[in-house]
Parts: sequence; structure tokens; C-alpha cells
Amino acid sequence: MTSYHWGNRSLQRLKLVHPHLITVVTLTLRQFARADMTVVEGIRDMATQKRYVQQGVSWTLNSKHLPQHDGYSHAIDIAPWIDGRIPWEDHEAFKAMSEDVFKAAYHLGYVITWGGNWPNRKDGPHFQLD
Repeated sequence: MTSYHWGNRSLQRLKLVHPHLITVVTLTLRQFARADMTVVEGIRDMATQKRYVQQGVSWTLNSKHLPQHDGYSHAIDIAPWIDGRIPWEDHEAFKAMSEDVFKAAYHLGYVITWGGNWPNRKDGPHFQLD
């Protein structure tokens, strides 16, 4: 068990994320995390998604961050929070976080995908429900 908990900004960003995904990342933070974590982004609207595609931050208009059939985002971007910042350049920190998230998902019986395992474009903060 860890002493980590979501800050107010992360709690705001969890709104309208699918409850199963919230359960996975919260269990990760509270029980399995080797480092503190922050929620970078949850649900997006189409205007934001289009802007991200134009900027090259995302490559699809069919993102699971958009509200799905049930009204929830089925994707979340989270990051390790180490020494008061996100270590964007540290792939190993994101890989360790993903291992912790997979452990929580397995414990709960949920199947998730990590963007860091994608073959063409890696997305270390991205997790989504399958």
C-alpha cells in the first residue's frame, strides 16, 4: 500500500472517464505505484481532438478519449510525478508505471492497452479499455 493520492487537478481530469478505468488507475496509485502519478488528460471534445491531430499530438479522430457510446472516455493519459515534475524524457519511468497499471488491471480483471506498446507511435501516458 502506498501513501499516494490524487490531487485536485487530477480529480477534475478524472471526470467522465469510464469508472473501470478510474478504478484501475486509482488502485495503481494507492496500492501498486512505485512513484506518484498525475492525470494528464481524460475526456476530450472533438474540437480538442482535431487540434491535437493538426499539431501532430494525436493521429486519429477516432480517439477513445472522445465520449464513447456510454458517454465516458475509455482512455486516460497519466504520468509519473517525480521530484515535482513529469519526466517526459524518461521512458523507463513510464514503462515502470505501465507495469504497475497492468498489475492493477489484472488484479481487477480488466483488459487494458498501453500506448507505449503500440508498434508505430509510442504514447507512454496513454491507457485505454479494450
